[in-house]
Amino acid sequence: MAVLNLRGLSWLLLFTLSTSSWLVAHAQPSPQVQKRITKAIKAVKPNTTNIDYTQFVNVFIGTDNFGDVCPGASIPFGMVKFSTDLTGYAPAGYITDPTEKIRGLSPLHDSGTGSSLGTYGNFEIMPLLCPGGFNACNTTLQRRERFRKNNTDDASPGYFSQTLDNEIKMEATSTRRAGLERFTFPKGSKPYFVLDLSNDLPASFAGGSLDIDSSKGRITLGGQWGSSFGPTRFNYQAFACYDLLVGGKQTLDEFGIWEGNQYGLDAKGLGMTHLNVTRSLIGDQYQYGALFSFKGTPKQINIRVGVSFVSTEQACSNAEEEVGDASFEDIMARSKALWNERLSKIEIDVPNTPTNITELLYSSLYRASLTPNNATGETQGVFANTSSFYFDSLYCSWDTFRTYYPLMALHSPVEFAQIVDTYIDGWRKLGWMPECRANNLPGWTQGGSSGDNIVGHFAINYHNEAKALGIDLNELYSAMLADGELNPPEWNIMGRQANVYKEFGFVPFSVLDPSSTGRQTREGSRTLEYAFEDFAIRQVALLLNKTDDVTTYTNRSLSYRNVWDPSVTSDGFKGFSQKRFPNGTFAFTDPVDCSPNDKSDSRECSLQGDNTVGFYESSSWEYSWYAPHDTAHLITLMGGNNTFLKRLDHFFDKGYYLAGNEPSFQTPIGYHYADHPAHSVDRVREVVFDNFDVTPGGLPGNDDQAAMATLLVFHLLGLYPVPSTSQFLVLSPFTPKYTIHNNFLNISTTVTAANFDARSVKKNIPEGVAAYVKSVTINGKPSASRCHFDFYDTFRVGGNITIELVPDGESVDSCEGGLPESLSTGGWASTR
Repeated sequence: MAVLNLRGLSWLLLFTLSTSSWLVAHAQPSPQVQKRITKAIKAVKPNTTNIDYTQFVNVFIGTDNFGDVCPGASIPFGMVKFSTDLTGYAPAGYITDPTEKIRGLSPLHDSGTGSSLGTYGNFEIMPLLCPGGFNACNTTLQRRERFRKNNTDDASPGYFSQTLDNEIKMEATSTRRAGLERFTFPKGSKPYFVLDLSNDLPASFAGGSLDIDSSKGRITLGGQWGSSFGPTRFNYQAFACYDLLVGGKQTLDEFGIWEGNQYGLDAKGLGMTHLNVTRSLIGDQYQYGALFSFKGTPKQINIRVGVSFVSTEQACSNAEEEVGDASFEDIMARSKALWNERLSKIEIDVPNTPTNITELLYSSLYRASLTPNNATGETQGVFANTSSFYFDSLYCSWDTFRTYYPLMALHSPVEFAQIVDTYIDGWRKLGWMPECRANNLPGWTQGGSSGDNIVGHFAINYHNEAKALGIDLNELYSAMLADGELNPPEWNIMGRQANVYKEFGFVPFSVLDPSSTGRQTREGSRTLEYAFEDFAIRQVALLLNKTDDVTTYTNRSLSYRNVWDPSVTSDGFKGFSQKRFPNGTFAFTDPVDCSPNDKSDSRECSLQGDNTVGFYESSSWEYSWYAPHDTAHLITLMGGNNTFLKRLDHFFDKGYYLAGNEPSFQTPIGYHYADHPAHSVDRVREVVFDNFDVTPGGLPGNDDQAAMATLLVFHLLGLYPVPSTSQFLVLSPFTPKYTIHNNFLNISTTVTAANFDARSVKKNIPEGVAAYVKSVTINGKPSASRCHFDFYDTFRVGGNITIELVPDGESVDSCEGGLPESLSTGGWASTR
């Protein structure tokens, strides 16, 4: 997960709190939101066509208990997400906590990230009531903040609304780079607005300018700000254009600029139209912006907003081209249509699916298209004027390669290819693919070069269509090789510490590295992640018939074995991953350290320099399961099938498992590899109902750029992908039927759960209720295994898949055919 910048085990405590039944959720949003969604789902009749899937989406899921989801108005992959910014811990701007205050409404946000600093929040606008006139208005952040009117927050795909406790209602809708804001004032009041140049969520302003053109009714502003999850020495630029007159329907009255700080500075310049300020080198937090009002007492004010990462001129152009003279309702309808196009790529049998499952599924699919942000045509720095697609907020690849991109591969190869082009272009411009780009800046590396798994997954599943999709596979492979072979000068922000990894066969603890810089921690988890990244390179080498490279990277992908210490014992189980000295001896750390069962409240477990555990946001108990490409040998290392099964049960029953931590994603399906798939079905039911629900606190921690959303989607569909391969593990669907549409391939695939019983959709499957997989039939032919099938036999060709379910799990608790593939048992011998 994108790291919470907190000390000790607090990130684990957040997970615990977010899933504890005794924790009371905050009383937001409006109760009408849930009532509206439930009513819409129940209104769908059998054989209904032209379903409005946006009605099933609850955009507030994940906005409480550190889910960090942005419920703001956006289109799929939109560069803008209009939402309010609140005080307190609010990385996405909005949170449900009614004890926090609203700072303003702003157009730029990320969703589902764990940066405690917050991301974006630039260009906040706040409507005001100023009975004393212009000079009496509260402009600075601390003075203008207001509470919301409780239980009035409302939002849906493409729309956001919040009402202040002074009865001013704020609404927004959006296009890709622009939008409309609508403000409704109490009757008889004069509308004032403060527009903030300097304040963003992480308080990173590094200078900027603002201009008021009163004749045009236009305010332009822009500047530089710092990273939310990366080196503070880097700055990005952003610009905005606020059009106030709506084609002459509104009349500007007073206008001017202001400056202030938290110590009493409160200066206003009525009639002044220009600000040009730099960063305060002494460290003062000065605040700047515009203040303006409208003539008369109009009840409603509309403001058109454009945003750009290039210039104020382009920000205005974006607003003119994408919004123009369209009404609020027009833009909202366009946004809704775009969302329906995305959401309808997976159609389920709504009338026969439990209501909460329908809401969870479509809300998760919605979040799976919120990010990354399509900033094509809005590039800066070394990417300025690139001819490639450009997506920002790749936040982070370590989070998203496991489920986010495999889900995209099922139904959206065009968008997937555009993002792959973004990764390759990072290599073209910088020498390595991006790992965690945020705010158009390099972010911190977590596991290594996880972009290898993302582009590798694309190559394995779409190599036949790559050229038509604009991807050169040889270039893609060159980018992967750069990650695998070359050290960047600073591997904190891209690439890997490849030199010592290649020399020793693992990332050593306490090693002399004379040629590159990076934080020398997480040696155990980095070795495990590097090994799986090498597997991705091996897969593409196999695809391209690079025989020597296949051998090299097959061997390197087995490096996970080099940090396995068979002598370490914990809870009666023997053998765990450990960090290791260059001389080959192991540096012991207790496998319990940094797990939910760790009794220390001061241990560092994330990116901190004093994280001495050897693992990233995880424990050895958790990371020791991590070899997705070679689980068969992992079973051998753990002592064989029976011990593996007992240890897996212990892992869950004793609370080591963390649903919100990416290395654990595949663990509930680990039973498949030990030929006990019915156990996987039971575990996945348990995982879903212990960790996800339709409330604002319904995620097990932050959404991690929809990593949690897409994990849940796969669980609900009864599938799990093995990244950098074309294999899916088969589970029990939570819906009787669904169809996945792939418009690029012009095919649709329908999956039917024969004997589906809605009573099985709960944490503990009742006795006698069908839920366990007896057989899998693909276009009339029995599958070779009921544990797995291949993309090329199913979703690549379309047709019908039938998963037959029975109530007796014990009777079908085997794969009845081949186990899921592993390198050590001859798996992955060829690509499709």
